[in-house]
Amino acid sequence: MSERHFVRATPRHIEVLEQGAEDADPASGAQFVYLGRQPILDRDGALNAYELLFRSGAHNYAEVSDDAQATAQVVARAIGGIGVAAVLGQHRGFVNIDRALLFNDIVHLMPPERFVLEILETVKFDAHLGRRLTELRRAGFQVALDDVSELSDELLAALPHADIVKIDFLQTERSALAKLASTVRGHGKTLIAEKVETREDFLLARDLGFDLFQGYFFARPQVLAAPRNRSPRPGLLRLLALLSRDAGITELEAELKQNPSVVVQLLRLVNSSAFGLGRNIASLREAIIATGTRQIARWAQLLLYADSGDLPWRADPLVQLAGTRSRFMELAAGCLRPFDDDFADAAFMTGIFSLVHVVLGSTPAAVLEKLGLAPQIREAIVTRGGALGTLLRIAEAAGEGADAALIAGGPDAPPGFAALTPEVLAELNLSAAAWFGAHIEEAA
Repeated sequence: MSERHFVRATPRHIEVLEQGAEDADPASGAQFVYLGRQPILDRDGALNAYELLFRSGAHNYAEVSDDAQATAQVVARAIGGIGVAAVLGQHRGFVNIDRALLFNDIVHLMPPERFVLEILETVKFDAHLGRRLTELRRAGFQVALDDVSELSDELLAALPHADIVKIDFLQTERSALAKLASTVRGHGKTLIAEKVETREDFLLARDLGFDLFQGYFFARPQVLAAPRNRSPRPGLLRLLALLSRDAGITELEAELKQNPSVVVQLLRLVNSSAFGLGRNIASLREAIIATGTRQIARWAQLLLYADSGDLPWRADPLVQLAGTRSRFMELAAGCLRPFDDDFADAAFMTGIFSLVHVVLGSTPAAVLEKLGLAPQIREAIVTRGGALGTLLRIAEAAGEGADAALIAGGPDAPPGFAALTPEVLAELNLSAAAWFGAHIEEAA
């Protein structure tokens, strides 16, 4: 076992824990966030990129029970918790991503020129996924296929939608390697040999024309550690409330000034993203203008679900209910008005705030009056009025197993709500439940 080495990075206090990290004091885990990274090298042995890996503590191995949740943690920690500059330097980061997060708005928090979307081998390719990957590549992302080990029909169908293919040297039959590599290279894709553990495998991969290499033969993952930034729940809720009613920069600035930990992470977000400014941003006002309110909302939502506060989110049934309900309402709003992003955003916010009074031990009217929510959201929660109020009643019924379609097709429902048939509502319920797992912190 090698000795532990510490590398200090300024201005952010970062510790790089290499082999031997499992000897770290476990009692310190609650005060730090952790992230693994493994180098990806080119044919000359030069560093080309890193794969970013989930770590729940200083020990150098993953404890992943939920792929989407682990990815949310990696994104939150790389961008806000530690910072892209400290994690990646000038290189790119490969991030494992599952199907749920591929279709989630949170993916756009990652600057596409800095992050590669590494599609997990568990993701099944279909036409819907193909269209989404086309959208993401047009937005500037590169897509990598992970853990490829055979020349399958599914691989051939996915190749036109990918830029990079990672071939698993532990799982691939040596007799099949040459044809697999030749086929992938013939489609113009970058080839990465992953899980390379011996010099013989490295020489074989190089002879077969692989472009990049990753594995224990070159380097084991490092564990990065940085002090944990707690994001106070009330401050995040107030920030989301301001965003829900299109508050001005002055109001946003005043609220953020009361939440230093959120400000620190916001500045890291804007300084790590491609805003075309050619310089770092130091002032809060500049950060708000450069980031944009939609990006700030994405980030606040990610913090709300991926960064634990005073309570373990996974264990809190009210948070689970609010998170699932908000996503259900957002999806339903998208079905009803496919081209109205403002309506979908308002529906999400309505779901988020519909149970805040229970969490804070007050009444809906009292809590929402203090938060200053947009009138239509406040009306929906307090009186169940308007289109958002009807959506909320539908979401409540769906969550309780009642006949939500009866509300959607009832005489009091706004025009068009009958499109929310039992079949559509059942699908939305499943999608919302699956989504929530991507936004919660691991249980303490």
